Amino acid sequence: MVWAVTHHEALQSLLADPRVGKDARLWTTFREGRLPEGWPLLNFVTVPGMVTADDEDHRRLRQLVSQAFTPRRTADLAPAVEARALALLDGIAELEGEFDLRRHFAYPLPMQVIGELLGLAPEQQDELHGLSDTLVSSSATPAAALAAQRELNALLASVVAAKRAEPGDDLTSDLIAAHEEGDRLSEAELVGTLLLMLVAGHETTLNLITNAVRALLAHPDQLRLVLDGEQPWSAVVEETLRYDSPVGQFPLRYAREDIAVGDVVIRRGEALLASYAAAGRDSGHHPDADRFDLTRPPARHLSFGHGPHFCLGSGLARLEAETALRHLFARFPGLAPAPGRADEPIPSFVSNSVRTLWVTV
Repeated sequence: MVWAVTHHEALQSLLADPRVGKDARLWTTFREGRLPEGWPLLNFVTVPGMVTADDEDHRRLRQLVSQAFTPRRTADLAPAVEARALALLDGIAELEGEFDLRRHFAYPLPMQVIGELLGLAPEQQDELHGLSDTLVSSSATPAAALAAQRELNALLASVVAAKRAEPGDDLTSDLIAAHEEGDRLSEAELVGTLLLMLVAGHETTLNLITNAVRALLAHPDQLRLVLDGEQPWSAVVEETLRYDSPVGQFPLRYAREDIAVGDVVIRRGEALLASYAAAGRDSGHHPDADRFDLTRPPARHLSFGHGPHFCLGSGLARLEAETALRHLFARFPGLAPAPGRADEPIPSFVSNSVRTLWVTV
């Protein structure tokens, strides 16, 4: 049994509830070996690292990575993020006619930033992105999902081997050093942590930038508020996170014991699906929830999670998105949807966005 938690208050409570864990061995279906062979989401629930760890193991792993995402270190990245955004916009200015904003701007900015943080070679980044896209896809066949998982793990293992031979000033080298100091990080946890940082470090921000531009172009009155200085770009980012969460649903969490949620009892060993996009549209918590409105009073959304597993990279994602939007519309204030182009949703219940976003300047 898997319960989708779609209401804001219930989800917020369960995300911080110590009776809910992340270790797949808590899940009766997994523990009894009843998952079908090649189940596409298996990597989500078994990859070693922060995303599947509980209690002391989670605190140990989180502490190792958190130093890379302190507010000070995030602020120090601002000039580099800005320079990359401006360089990408220079390239866009050379394009003629229509272009896919997702491909040419929303994707390369966060990928380049997380790639530099992890010490990835530029030629590795597109391949890693393609493999991570397959992992979060709901339409990939079991064989394709397993193949992508194997290739991604092998590629990340090769990155570890290269950094072990020649350490650099990057997070991968820092994690290798922690691994070689003793029992702070196993080899499997090292690769699993890199996988988490790679996927979470660019897929979500890619969707956030795409969804924000899409919402602004569909609501010109709201775009005018920021262009006229009546609302800050931070309001656009926060409202997009609520209105069109970059992560639709994230698997999985598990009940350590029976938990009553309203009239429902989630039994020990049953699984929970965090439905972030649905919680953002919960009209019981967000009045007029289906309206994109930059003037609404600040209301906490759950798009970065809540509780012990709150997203470490939330500050960097906000920085990247605000920087991207500010410079994009400063350079192209007349940006508009390309006529005759349909927005096709990504075939994923994890990643929430569109495959392309064709625009014209």
